[in-house]
Amino acid sequence: MSARLLRLGRHLLVEAWLPVLAVTVWWVGSASSTSLYFPPLSQIAERFRELWLFDQVPVHLVPSLQNLGWGLLCGVAAAVATGIVIGRMPRLHSALLPLMEFMRATPILALLPLVFGLLGLGVTSKVALIALGAFWPTFLNTVDGVRSVDPQIREVARAYRLTRTDIAFRVVLPSAMPQVVVGFRTSVSVAVVVVVGSEMFGAGNGIGYFVLQAQRTYAIADMWAGIVLLGLLGYLLNLLSAGFERWVLSWHRGQRAAAAVLGEGAR
Repeated sequence: MSARLLRLGRHLLVEAWLPVLAVTVWWVGSASSTSLYFPPLSQIAERFRELWLFDQVPVHLVPSLQNLGWGLLCGVAAAVATGIVIGRMPRLHSALLPLMEFMRATPILALLPLVFGLLGLGVTSKVALIALGAFWPTFLNTVDGVRSVDPQIREVARAYRLTRTDIAFRVVLPSAMPQVVVGFRTSVSVAVVVVVGSEMFGAGNGIGYFVLQAQRTYAIADMWAGIVLLGLLGYLLNLLSAGFERWVLSWHRGQRAAAAVLGEGAR
């Protein structure tokens, strides 16, 4: 237990020193600032406390998190299911490859006018746009992961007369899971960007809307407070997705450790 706490403390120290240094330099360097666009960090911190602890949380933060959650859930679920199907069908993959490469290179926020035109300016269009942004990283990684499964493993599964469903969920998906999780973590980052972008157009609430309105009304300290909140939210989501990755792939790390031990024994 003491060794684990020591490792945790060392990890926190390594990870925290740069943010602490950056905040200290920012605080001291901006203390005497008279610029309209770069107010002192002390003023930003005060507005952050007044706005986000917790006056504006139900008005702006909660709707953003709800849109983010539904968009991620829909996009990632569709990506994994579709990626397994296409990854197991080489001809279909070859036929859809030009479309996949086209969509990979298309910025999701460029589709804002199209999505808003089709679905309106409500929550549905925002969730759909977030789902679309979250779909592609997970989908492409799932396809690559499925296609990289060792053919001999599939042959063994067929020899044991496993059904296609069992092969998909007990053989193919676990083998592809490391790449699926990498795609999921990328999807989380993309989804946060899309949340903010979608709320800057035709919205009445959300963090993106708040930041844009603060900029338009020259409430610059409020704008910076919203930007700081976005940074903290992104960092927290990254920690959560990293924890999810460790949990989902705990068996995979165990297998690698066992293989390393066996390799050392063989030598």
